[in-house]
Amino acid sequence: MKKHLILNNLVLVFLVVVLSVELGMGQNTTTQVINVGVVTDVGTTASNLSLIAINMSLSDFYSARPGSRTRLRLNFGDSRDDVVGAAAAALDLIKNKEVKAILGPRTSMQASFMIEVGQKSQVPIISFSATSPFLDSGRSPYFFRSTYDDSSQVQAISEIIKVFGWREVVPVYEDNAFGEGIMPGLTDALQAINIRIPYRTVISPNATDDEISKELLTLMTKPTRVFVVHMNRFLASRLFPKAKETGLMKEGYAWILTNGVIDNLGLMNETDIKAMQGVLGIKTHFPMSEELRTFRSRLAKAFPVSDLNVYGVRAYDATTALAMAVEEAGTSNLTFSEMDGRNISDLEALSVSEYGPKLIRALSEIKFRGLAGDYHFIDRQLQVPVFEIVNVVGSGEMVVGFWTQEKGLVRDLSPSSRPTRTFSTWKDHLNPVVWPGITTTVPRGWEIPTNGKQLQIGVPVDTFPQFVKVKKDPITHETIVTGFCIDFFEAVIQAMPYDVSHRYIPFGDQDGKPYGNFNDLINQVYLGVYDAVVGDTTILANRSSYVDFTLPYTTSGVGMVVPLKDSVTRSSLIFFTPLTWGLWVTTLGSFFVLGFVVWILEHRVNTDFTGPWLYQISTIFWFAFSIMVFAPRERVLSLSARVVVISWYFIVLVLTQSYTASLSSLLTTQQLNPTETSMKNLLAKGGPVGYQRDSFILGKLRESGFPKSRLVPFNTAEECEELLRNGPSKGGVSAAFMEVPYVKVFLGQYCKKYRMVEVPFEVDGFGFVFPIGSPLVADVSRAILKVAESNKATQLDDAWLKNIDETCPDPISNPDPNPTVTFRRLGLDSFRVLFAAAAAVWFIALLRFVVYFFMKNGDILRENGTRLQRMKSMWRRFMESDDTSYINNVKPTCPSVVTPLRQQNPGHGPGNN
Repeated sequence: MKKHLILNNLVLVFLVVVLSVELGMGQNTTTQVINVGVVTDVGTTASNLSLIAINMSLSDFYSARPGSRTRLRLNFGDSRDDVVGAAAAALDLIKNKEVKAILGPRTSMQASFMIEVGQKSQVPIISFSATSPFLDSGRSPYFFRSTYDDSSQVQAISEIIKVFGWREVVPVYEDNAFGEGIMPGLTDALQAINIRIPYRTVISPNATDDEISKELLTLMTKPTRVFVVHMNRFLASRLFPKAKETGLMKEGYAWILTNGVIDNLGLMNETDIKAMQGVLGIKTHFPMSEELRTFRSRLAKAFPVSDLNVYGVRAYDATTALAMAVEEAGTSNLTFSEMDGRNISDLEALSVSEYGPKLIRALSEIKFRGLAGDYHFIDRQLQVPVFEIVNVVGSGEMVVGFWTQEKGLVRDLSPSSRPTRTFSTWKDHLNPVVWPGITTTVPRGWEIPTNGKQLQIGVPVDTFPQFVKVKKDPITHETIVTGFCIDFFEAVIQAMPYDVSHRYIPFGDQDGKPYGNFNDLINQVYLGVYDAVVGDTTILANRSSYVDFTLPYTTSGVGMVVPLKDSVTRSSLIFFTPLTWGLWVTTLGSFFVLGFVVWILEHRVNTDFTGPWLYQISTIFWFAFSIMVFAPRERVLSLSARVVVISWYFIVLVLTQSYTASLSSLLTTQQLNPTETSMKNLLAKGGPVGYQRDSFILGKLRESGFPKSRLVPFNTAEECEELLRNGPSKGGVSAAFMEVPYVKVFLGQYCKKYRMVEVPFEVDGFGFVFPIGSPLVADVSRAILKVAESNKATQLDDAWLKNIDETCPDPISNPDPNPTVTFRRLGLDSFRVLFAAAAAVWFIALLRFVVYFFMKNGDILRENGTRLQRMKSMWRRFMESDDTSYINNVKPTCPSVVTPLRQQNPGHGPGNN
């Protein structure tokens, strides 16, 4: 009843306005009346608003310009909310009313055929509500869009998605030209920022509630939780109550509405609006002005059920633009040229307006300040300057930001509103937002639905069993997948904030033969066969171009493993090896020098160093060499000789201990050194090398210069060990290249025979594989960090990668279990200080002896005779026993031991010359 009353009031107001316009026109007899058409769905709220605004515009225009040469006469055609009805109304207006232009129609579907009619009859079609980008105004010079097309808001939508960090969105749109029109632009805008559209939901305008519920239930089974909705308000008023009933309006979901719904929010009832709580929307922005406030007040009086509406504002400005264009085009050539011929259709019989070309030129040049801002056609449509970003809260909307072409998303339109920081968050672009579920927590945008399908995870079948092992249960025939990579992934799933249902699918046949290499396996994710890959998959740049990797969960790099060999050759002359020849000669010479020095110092005071020449020479050698292993029987009596002997004792002690230790090391310890030290040496020698079969390492080696003929593949650690053990001479290899995690497993078994000597290639380690843009990547990477920082990672490492040989240390934390030993022979440099000190002591002792000797026997030098005679006398004195010495005057405490040689030669005893 209320609806009919409002409609009657609307018609009454409409008639009053029309009559006032016509009465005004009648006051000026020189005014030319120009027929224009209005095609709209008479009786609908939006159309009624538009009609009121059109008449307000004409009233205001001619009131402000009483001397106008032209007056527009409105002729109405009811399209009856139908495409055919709109075309029929347009044909009727052109054929029977000879209208020079048509305002309308209301929808994009109606406009599509009317554009062809206007093109054929040269009658401009000016639509203020047909927004589909499919209605390309460039295809017809007689179509003017007095609004923005829907694709103008896709940049605002994409920036909203970008600032909140969402990686996937699902478009939900109406199944017609209006709904589909936005999709090409939206898809391009999202692809430009790497946002995926995993699927789309298309809803027919005539869909039943059950059909809508079915589509929404399908959305619930999908992981994406961000939806972009583009439809008219009638379909939206049915969609969102069903979405709320289904559970899609709770916490964790995000909805973004285009202006097709938000611009008409004031025309929707309160119940439908409350079902949309927490959604974000794009709304057409009108800069507030005094004229707009006045229009809003007048419209509220004429149509009290509606607030300021985009249809009214656009209709007002479009009518003003048409009136100005007609005034500019003048009153000439107002006729239609008739089509000749019979038996032709109504469309073919359309007359052609001779006024049309002038009118479209005038429309293209129109510029003025309208209610919506600056009004000017560019390519026969208006350009969008600003959109409002609104948040539906309560029974209305709240502005949380703006979007402009120059600044993007901003919190307000002040000059300083643009974020100045290089890195910013959504809070720097928008004001606080209330999300579905009445929460301020930003939706993550993605989660695994509890009632959704399991993730299909591919696993390799031909790799080291410590990492991935696939076998069948002999009883149940069920496929069992185990290994370090599998257990690590399960630990990661446990660390995630939500459950991820999954199952493993081996990438191979029933016999365990793989379908391809690792690149083929990863490519299955790109093709959509698998949702992910879990295994020993290495993160590589070329692979990341078509899939996404998580953070690595293992040590990175490719190691070079080589055999070890003993560097010491053991022979019957090995006892010479500890000392260098220089030290041997120096030590031997020192023995002779020592014996000679002691003899000089002792032979005049010690009977043990006297006797025949041969005896004395033998005593010198005996004393010098015997002092090395035991105390000689010859006593040392003089102080100087004792100092000399003590210094030599110290040198002998250090030398013998060092020699013993060095010789023991040579005889008892293997000096294991790698057979090769670098990849450069391998390339120079040209020997064969091994690599993991079906691995990227093959490509790395080929790039480094290894010919294919020298590359030998292997699958398991046992095969690798056999190749290294045989060596090139027996069909083996000189070195093996494998990733560091495999090196850890290999050296855990064979650390005593092989060693990793170099990491020639740097890679990022193992990572889990997901499709590009998958939101799981970020969550799984965060969970990897949690597991890696806990003791769970250590437990998994010990469980799967623990060394089989308990004596082998970890080749990663301690990569040198058999350190390279280059045996260093003891040389003179090591004992230079000792020998120098001993030499100084001996020299001082000799110098002291010589000085005292010449001081006591200086009378010989003063005797008469030749120099030779004096030297002979001095030599005889030197060889004599020193009877004045204190040592010779001390009586021994025990009988002297006289050698048999001395008893046989009494004339050579002490004191006898």
